[in-house]
Amino acid sequence: MAKTALSFYLDDTGPYGRPPDAFKRFLDFVSAEGIAGESSVILGAGWEEHGLLSRPTADLQKAYIEQLHRAFGCGIDAHMELMTHAGLFDFTARRVPQGAQHEGVWLHEPEVSVDAYESYFESIISEGERIGVRFTGVTWPGCSCEPCTTRYQELRKDPKLGINPNVWEALLNLAKRGRFRGRTVPCFSNGSQQCKLMAGVSAHGVYDFGPNAADQFGIWDNTLERVSADYYITADGESGRIVELVRAGAPYCLFYAHWQGLNPATGVGWEAFTQVVKRVSKFLGDTVEWMRPSTYTDRLHGLK
Repeated sequence: MAKTALSFYLDDTGPYGRPPDAFKRFLDFVSAEGIAGESSVILGAGWEEHGLLSRPTADLQKAYIEQLHRAFGCGIDAHMELMTHAGLFDFTARRVPQGAQHEGVWLHEPEVSVDAYESYFESIISEGERIGVRFTGVTWPGCSCEPCTTRYQELRKDPKLGINPNVWEALLNLAKRGRFRGRTVPCFSNGSQQCKLMAGVSAHGVYDFGPNAADQFGIWDNTLERVSADYYITADGESGRIVELVRAGAPYCLFYAHWQGLNPATGVGWEAFTQVVKRVSKFLGDTVEWMRPSTYTDRLHGLK
């Protein structure tokens, strides 16, 4: 690729506790500016209070789903942050059992089989299909609660233990069966800053696609201390992380953000985000190409 691919992940996206038009405003901006990235869809987040997003009953859920239907056309991939971004979901009982292990650390458990992962991911995909959502990839649902922190510390005693390799094989099996939107599956695992093939066969591949630029748009606690447009690109276009990567000839620049900070109605990082987009257009327009994460992995896999 002659230009540096530019993209982003947007974690924790959802309709709850937000103005009903917030996601629409985000998509309108993305579409108008011709940029591209990814935004997570968490079907079981807030299930106790709001019910499943995949089985909507509230007007707020239905309005959000309408926007999800136009997201891909606006340049936005949809990743599952698994089902709940919390405890493992029981799809038969449609609830999270008391004391259930959290999804994020479960992806690291060395004894979980390919079949177990594949079944769980398949269930999430099927729930998405109920409301017309097709997933392009997967984002690791991180957690810092005490049980997860303790278990992560235990697992990290063996430096070879990371995400269970069976996760990648399960995702590849689903991709081969056409269960994802595309033939490659980009994943944000909070691992290394590279785009690495983790499992692949012929025209299908699963990539660990790690961001190489941080979240400086307020992160999940929506704090001004973590907002800086200049971190990405300064007002004169002379420095910043995006500029640094472009000048180094990097194949991609992938940053990440959180909906809490990037929400156009309530996020402290929204103005900085729009500034970054405008500055990139002004100073780097000839050297970068905005693209979805799935487009980048497709090209890397030789599909486009």
